[in-house]
Amino acid sequence: MHKPVILDCRHVWKLYGAGAEDLLASGRHPDAATLKNAGVIGAVQDVNVQIHQGEIFVIMGLSGSGKSTLVRCLSRLVEPTAGEIEFDGQNLLAASDAELIEIRRKKMGMVFQQFALMPHLTVLENAAFPLEIQGVGKDTRLARAREVIELVGLKGREAYYPRELSGGQQQRVGIARSLAVEPDLWFLDEPFSALDPLIRREMQDEFMRLQNMLKKTIVFITHDFDEAIRLADRIAVMKDGKIEQIATPEELVLNPSTDYVAEFTRHVARAKVIRAESRMEPANSPSFAGEVSHNATIEAIADAVEAADAPLKVMKDGHVIGQITSAAVIDVLVGRD
Repeated sequence: MHKPVILDCRHVWKLYGAGAEDLLASGRHPDAATLKNAGVIGAVQDVNVQIHQGEIFVIMGLSGSGKSTLVRCLSRLVEPTAGEIEFDGQNLLAASDAELIEIRRKKMGMVFQQFALMPHLTVLENAAFPLEIQGVGKDTRLARAREVIELVGLKGREAYYPRELSGGQQQRVGIARSLAVEPDLWFLDEPFSALDPLIRREMQDEFMRLQNMLKKTIVFITHDFDEAIRLADRIAVMKDGKIEQIATPEELVLNPSTDYVAEFTRHVARAKVIRAESRMEPANSPSFAGEVSHNATIEAIADAVEAADAPLKVMKDGHVIGQITSAAVIDVLVGRD
């Protein structure tokens, strides 16, 4: 059963160029040729997305696909040309400037690729800054800032300045700053892409640790499919301003709906996305060698299952829902499934 929809985006367009609004008059849906002939760029075209409470929703695509523009439309940092966006039951496009400021201050968090820390403020002051803008008292905001600094693993560096931190540490301050306001919805636009591969992997691990504790609703942009499948509950693949497919990582790889998605996912190792639940069988073994989570990837459980002398129980919400054998794991690893 799906959790409630917190962000509902319906038929959203963002066109750039003279006469863009006229092209969408009377509910028309111009095609690529019409846009080109009119000299209009279709950055976002007729996008429909429903994001559920507590999920990590990844939007991905190559450079120029429209993913960052879409997220800026969803947060109204960019005004859509047409469409409807409802956030937590409120019509976001009808919100006044004052209402929008309040929403961004108290309900939305944003982290971008550029850390945008204030160089003259310490780590503690940077983390507390959004609360200062809200008018929160000094003692309260600094106490909250210390909590989030500890949460992101920077305890002991509260008095450091950004120049005294590594790139990964600076990004953690940016994350702490956005968490300080306890947002309902968290936008992250390629937050780790400027980091070197090792630090990037560590930040992904840190991000997953935080999400396991905080259960935020997250819209995460990346162009890196490996990053997407590590983090996402669902993925939207964009191309030329349009969404090609929205699905779980496993569904995208196993059942691509377009040739573009098939090509996009062609080199992904299936063991990275196939889950234990989809390769389990009825739990009828007289004995078990252990247990695995229903949503664990085959890659994650391969060594344990292959080394076991009996099947492993597949668990969901504390209940046994099946078993997985070494034969099933080997079939995935060698591409026989």
